[in-house]
Amino acid sequence: MDSKGKSYILPFSLTAMVIILDQISKAYIVANWPEPGTFIKDVFDNEIVFLYHVRNKAIAFSIGDGIPHPYRLALFTIVPIAVLILLALYYFKTTDFTTLQRWAIAGIIGGGTGNIIDRIFREEGVVDFVSVKFYGLFGMERWPTFNVADSSVVICCCILLISMLKPQKAK
Repeated sequence: MDSKGKSYILPFSLTAMVIILDQISKAYIVANWPEPGTFIKDVFDNEIVFLYHVRNKAIAFSIGDGIPHPYRLALFTIVPIAVLILLALYYFKTTDFTTLQRWAIAGIIGGGTGNIIDRIFREEGVVDFVSVKFYGLFGMERWPTFNVADSSVVICCCILLISMLKPQKAK
């Protein structure tokens, strides 16, 4: 495999790592605190970070929770799968991405895949378990509960956006 092929494939080690860490952490929460809505523990003994088992049948911030099941399935499973496939196809088709951007996209694909796995195989919804104190910012005492996949998507999207805003050197 040439160096270009390696630079395209290697970031998918991050995709695999995110999926594995996400699914292991969710399986641990479900096995040890099977009842959603269960407060698990205060991670740092300061009420800033809690582990709190909840389920989310919608998307970020529980947007779309009231949508009937067949529509939720289409909107929150089929559409994201299509978007991830298109993103992966574009990833391999273009030469415009920097190495950092390729790693960021791989992290987004890993996080998206982790949550899609939950939507397909967990009837109760996506397992979320990290709850962080938000000190009343934006009118919220706590940030909406999230998981490893959510973190990967958000962090990698931020990295991708910042890297796209930064002026590129001429090749």
